Amino acid sequence: MAEDRVISLDVVRELKVARIEDQAYKARILMMDKHELLEEMVRYQEERKRLGRLTPSLMIRGRTLFAALEESAESEELQILSRSYRRHLDYELRDYAKRKP
Repeated sequence: MAEDRVISLDVVRELKVARIEDQAYKARILMMDKHELLEEMVRYQEERKRLGRLTPSLMIRGRTLFAALEESAESEELQILSRSYRRHLDYELRDYAKRKP
């Protein structure tokens, strides 16, 4: 039972740094118009593909980006896509936070 409560300090540190970095990213996102948000989504996907995996920073940044896209979406399809990806990132982030050392 106590083993379930063991957490990785590295994971905690990575998530803390990513959340701090996200504050500046949120400010940047809030200043973008719809076209710029779509361009940022493309850059995000390219970075994800280049890295080959989701890092804590990408997960947290992605949640911010896709929430903004969901709010500004003019089409139902983009709204659904943004919401779906944001929820996927929420799941990935929770799973990452549960990793054991």
